[in-house]
Amino acid sequence: MRTIPQLFEDSCRMFPGNPLIYEKSAGSYQSISYQEIRKSIYMLSAELIHLGIQKGDRIALVAEGSSKWLVTELAILYVGAISVPLSVKINEPTELLFRISHAECKYVFVSDIELSKIRKIKTRLYSVLQVFIFDARSKLMDNELAYECLIENGRKSLKKFETEVQNRWKNLSEDDLANISYTSGTTADPKGIMLSHRNYTANIEQACSLFDVPEWYNTLLILSWDHSFAHTVGLYVLIKNGASIAVVESGKSPLERLRNIPKNIKEIKPVFILSVPAVARSFKKNIESGVKAKGRLTEKLFNLGLKIAFDFHGNAWDRKSAGKMTLGLINRAFDKLIFSKIRENFGGRLQFLIGGGALLDIEIQQFFYAIGIPMYQGYGLTEASPVISSNTPAKHKLGTSGCIVENLAIKILDENGNNCKAGIHGEIVVKGENVMKGYWKNEKATNEALRDGWLYTGDLGYLDQDGFLYVLGRFKSLLIGNDGEKYSPEGIEEALVDHSAYIEQCMLYNNQNPSTVGLIVPSKTALLNFLASKSMEPNTEEGIKASMDLIEGEVKSFFPGGENENMFPSRWLPAAIGILSEGFTEENGMINSTLKMVRSKVTDHYAALIKYLYSPAGKKTKNQKNFAAIKKLLNQ
Repeated sequence: MRTIPQLFEDSCRMFPGNPLIYEKSAGSYQSISYQEIRKSIYMLSAELIHLGIQKGDRIALVAEGSSKWLVTELAILYVGAISVPLSVKINEPTELLFRISHAECKYVFVSDIELSKIRKIKTRLYSVLQVFIFDARSKLMDNELAYECLIENGRKSLKKFETEVQNRWKNLSEDDLANISYTSGTTADPKGIMLSHRNYTANIEQACSLFDVPEWYNTLLILSWDHSFAHTVGLYVLIKNGASIAVVESGKSPLERLRNIPKNIKEIKPVFILSVPAVARSFKKNIESGVKAKGRLTEKLFNLGLKIAFDFHGNAWDRKSAGKMTLGLINRAFDKLIFSKIRENFGGRLQFLIGGGALLDIEIQQFFYAIGIPMYQGYGLTEASPVISSNTPAKHKLGTSGCIVENLAIKILDENGNNCKAGIHGEIVVKGENVMKGYWKNEKATNEALRDGWLYTGDLGYLDQDGFLYVLGRFKSLLIGNDGEKYSPEGIEEALVDHSAYIEQCMLYNNQNPSTVGLIVPSKTALLNFLASKSMEPNTEEGIKASMDLIEGEVKSFFPGGENENMFPSRWLPAAIGILSEGFTEENGMINSTLKMVRSKVTDHYAALIKYLYSPAGKKTKNQKNFAAIKKLLNQ
């Protein structure tokens, strides 16, 4: 198994009748078998050959996950072409234009929902010969063709080109490129990560060294299918093992599709779900809201049950047995009384979540562990195809990113390139068959990231004595004090958001200054509810000042004497805060398509405010700028 088509052929031979895809049709989920998907792949492959696609040609894919998405990517790979899967969350036309043009794609496959984005830039897509549309509902324009017509044409082309289809995939080399996967756009010119067939198949083997995936497993793949984590683990790991993938029910808009997820989870009853920190936090907040809606008694019992579970499980690795028996019995009672009811909302079969973000607050991991749906946190990046480490059911330690996959060398290097001992942090550097070939048409960036076969991740972390990896954040996002000391801000930012119902987003800043400052996006709904409970109006001076006091108090709870003291070094906590009336979003470019903050854009946009926060006036929370921001937020 050295190429993706070979992997798929092997699975079709071993599991021909197994359901591969579950997709909504006429209001209910219907299964499509491995063998049925293979037939569609051959028809589309034949038509791509008929259209003149040659080995190495690039074809873009801009669509939500579906059976058509999978058939299309595999057909592209079968004929030796290169798939360029692009995020449906890219809303800026110039970003989409850059990627398709940079890869010099000959064709674009797009869903009807995403079609308007392609039409806006089509006249400037000089390399694109034709656009193929999934579920075309609108009137077709020049150089557009419905996917159904393409498949029908392929049915006829297969009679002529079936042998050619076979020859194409059988003659693929493991070093041939399978994907150009673009970074999520934290700069004007995102990099195209070149991943070969062997990069993928090696990482599939590595992922399987951590997790046992029986053929009866199924998942609802809620992450975008172009997402590296979803691509390798959600699609190809399951395909290798004959397991099943369910598609989130489509809608007329991305928001409608998002709202279908809770309902689809109950219908599909997944065994596991892939998640990222933003999704995990959303799940957690929904659970807490549901509990709160059932009344104070239920909420008190739930919180007591969580506390008992936290005490009982600890970090799940080195828990002590002494005195745990009684606690364990109480924990089981709470599980049966409350937590089992919560699990029913996830279909009742959900055994675990797999977290794919580099950073996930240990308290969120403890939360899901407590309710009986452990979130096994992992770490990776697209340049490594992407899995580097993960916690697993057999071996896990909460607060870590798990143990390293098999057949992957890892080093933790200090600033001078020296190996760090266990417990000492430095840059995470890895080497293995899963490491990318380089960046498409970007030799400079390739040479910076790859040195003697080692991938320099740019992430800060360390290995503990037990071999578990801790990921602390990006080097480029580090807070740097005026004495040169460095600290990662992500953990503090996440804690501020997770511990406060009144803080929705946060970014800390310190670039060789005596103190750290923070930009805070408050929760409008939570503030309005607070003011209503105090019989205060949001448009009055009294209400606005009370809101500022509340937010200031939430931040100060992390300082000495506060409820959350000793969680972080005081010098890295925000000595001054700037309140924002607008959140960080994909639309304003401050959140990228993988829901990560684009720190450079936030810093540039709020440069004047950051400078003000270091002034005597700005150090006071009740300053004019914060007053104006709170007033605008509460009354817009």
